[in-house]
Amino acid sequence: MISDETLSDDALRRLPKAELHVHLDGSLRPGTMLELARERGVWMPAGEVGALARYMLVDDAASLEEYLERFALTLAVMQDADALERIAYECVIDHAVEGVDYVEVRFCPLLNTDRGLTADEVLDAALRGMRRAERETPIRSSLIVCALRSHEPRRTLDMAELAIAYRDQGVCGFDIAGGEAGHPVVDHREAFDHAAEANMPITIHAGEGFGPASIRQALDAGHARRIGHGTRLFEDPALLEEVRSRQIPLEVCLTSNVQTRVVPSHAEHPARRYSEVGIPISLGTDNRLMSGVTLVDEYRHARDSLGLTRDQLVAVARSGFEHAFVERETRALLLATFDAKVARLG
Repeated sequence: MISDETLSDDALRRLPKAELHVHLDGSLRPGTMLELARERGVWMPAGEVGALARYMLVDDAASLEEYLERFALTLAVMQDADALERIAYECVIDHAVEGVDYVEVRFCPLLNTDRGLTADEVLDAALRGMRRAERETPIRSSLIVCALRSHEPRRTLDMAELAIAYRDQGVCGFDIAGGEAGHPVVDHREAFDHAAEANMPITIHAGEGFGPASIRQALDAGHARRIGHGTRLFEDPALLEEVRSRQIPLEVCLTSNVQTRVVPSHAEHPARRYSEVGIPISLGTDNRLMSGVTLVDEYRHARDSLGLTRDQLVAVARSGFEHAFVERETRALLLATFDAKVARLG
C-alpha cells in the first residue's frame, strides 16, 4: 500500500504522466548517436556509449548558452530522413517505457536542413517515427515546431507558417527557444501574431536565461498559453500574481535549470512555491541526453528535493494532461485514463 504522504519509486514509474517540454535534438540515445555517426562519417568526441553519454551530460555550464553548445553534436547526425524518423521513434518509445501517456516533442526543423532536406521533409520524417511508436505502444504524441530567438524574424514567421500548415498532421503548437539575453520575443512579434490569429497554441521559453521581462513579453507580444521554464517569475510579484490569476501553466524542468545555473540546486527551485500559490506546473526533462534524466527522475527530484507529497505529485502529473495542446475530446479521454490509473496506484 502506498503511503498517503509520498509515492515510492515504483509508484512514480506507474504514475501516468504527460511530458510537455522535451527537445528532440536534446534527447537522443547515446548508442543511436554513435551508430548514426559511424554510418554517416560524422566525428564524435567518444567512441563508446558510456563515454559519449558522460561527455554529452552538461554538468559544467556557466550559462544557458554554454549548455546549448552540445547541440552541435546531436544535430550533426540529424540531417537525413532516416535518422530523424529513428530518433523521433525512439524518443516516444522511451517515454512510453517510463509511464508517459502523452508527450509533446519539440524542435526547430530549420536546424535539420543542412544537407538538403526541406523543413517539410524534416517534419514528415519525425512524424513518421512518432506515429510508428504510437502503433507499438498506447502512448499519444504530438509535435511542437520551434523557432529560434537568434534567427531573423522572417525565419520565425516561416516556422509559424509551417506549424499552422501541419496542424492537422500531428503538430500541436508553436514555440521559440534559444538564448534569451539579447533576443527578445518582441522582435518576432509578426510570427506570433500570425500563429495566434490562426488559433495555434503557443508556448514560449522565457524566464530562464533572462528575467521576468522575458515572461512579460512572452505573454504580451507572444500570446503564450504556456511558459517554458518561467523559473525567475518570483522576481516580479505582480507578474506572478497575473500568471496565477490567468492560470498560465509553467513547464518546469528542474535538472536543466540547475545545470544552466538558473537555480543553485533542485531543493532551491521555486517550483513548489509556484504550485502552492496556485500556478499550474508540469514537469519536463527538457533535454534527456544533456541533462541525463528521465521524467521519472524529475518526479523523484520533486519528491526528494522539493518535498512534494503524494497528492501534490499527483496534482502536478494531472496538470500536464489538463494543459496539453490537444482537442477537448482528447483531453477528456486522457484525464479519464489518468484518474483510473491513479485510483489503481493504491
